[in-house]
Amino acid sequence: MAKNFYDTLGVEKSASEAEIKSAFRKKAKELHPDNKETGDEAKFKELGEAYSTLSDASKKQQYDQYGHEAYTDPRSGSYGGGFQDVDLSSIFDDLFGGGFGFGGFGSSRRSKNRAQKGADSLIRMNLTFEEAVSGCEKDLKLDLNETCSMCDGKGGFGETSCSKCDGSGVVITEQRTMFGTFQSRVACPDCQGGGKAYKERCSDCSGEGTIRKNKTISVNVPAGIDSGHQLRISGKGEAGTNGGPNGDIYIEFRVKNHPLFKRDETDIYLEVPLTVSEAMLGCKKEIPTIYDSIIIEFRECTETGTMQKIKGKGMSEPNSGKKGDMYITTKIVIPKKLDRKQKTLLKDLEQTNLDNVEEIKNFNKYL
Repeated sequence: MAKNFYDTLGVEKSASEAEIKSAFRKKAKELHPDNKETGDEAKFKELGEAYSTLSDASKKQQYDQYGHEAYTDPRSGSYGGGFQDVDLSSIFDDLFGGGFGFGGFGSSRRSKNRAQKGADSLIRMNLTFEEAVSGCEKDLKLDLNETCSMCDGKGGFGETSCSKCDGSGVVITEQRTMFGTFQSRVACPDCQGGGKAYKERCSDCSGEGTIRKNKTISVNVPAGIDSGHQLRISGKGEAGTNGGPNGDIYIEFRVKNHPLFKRDETDIYLEVPLTVSEAMLGCKKEIPTIYDSIIIEFRECTETGTMQKIKGKGMSEPNSGKKGDMYITTKIVIPKKLDRKQKTLLKDLEQTNLDNVEEIKNFNKYL
């Protein structure tokens, strides 16, 4: 496997969809096994895997977020991807018009009859800030294709061989390509490459092999989830074909902002308002955190923007439980209106040489 999918295609991470497709077409012609001079079957398959990910916006976002190893290795945790079921033949057919089949993934009948994983689903879920802090259990309602229990996903009864292809699933065609004229085996149009026909169509699924059903799936959302994070629920997606496993469900989260707390990954920021007297005399003040309330001491003559760090009071990191920190900054609040007593007290205070501070002295030098 190449270092990463961008290297495989020979493009930058900022490449547009058109640039990715153009680079893929160029390398596909070079590496295709029918090209006797530069063809390479293994690299050709790697190229297809890279393109199948980077040409899909949601997969590309996931790959960019978690990196090559985390995305391709299912042992790496909930955020894995995997390419064991990439349909390379359909990718190349879309770009080159078919006829580029070979060996392991070009045989139309083998592709049609082999067990194939069901399609993955991407669902967006909204969370409150509090649900993201502590984690929660949510019910996810969605419509999915299930294997028809009546015909076991076959779509009919009384299986026979297709009369057009004699059960082979393929017919021979000729095609002109940039490498010359090739004879290609393509899927039989009557049986779609399966090589099978049925005397009676299943009435439950109308011959499709799957039935659309409404499902409710319980999802355990880990503490610390943030907007843009994705969670994979393995094997709960669309039904597979020919006995293949179900697809996966990917949940992408959107977390509502909080009116007080601001979040930066696992760190939390809070602006604490202080009165003029609290700031000048110092005080102990109860402040909220995302978990509880705590008492913080503010020194005499605290200024606006003074920051304190409270260790371990930030968000949890999903899958590890490690917590970030909380940072509080002060904001001195000036009252919008004063009564007569307050004015008198402030005038008396003004006579105590309050302007004898460095900032005012420096300013007055220019008057």
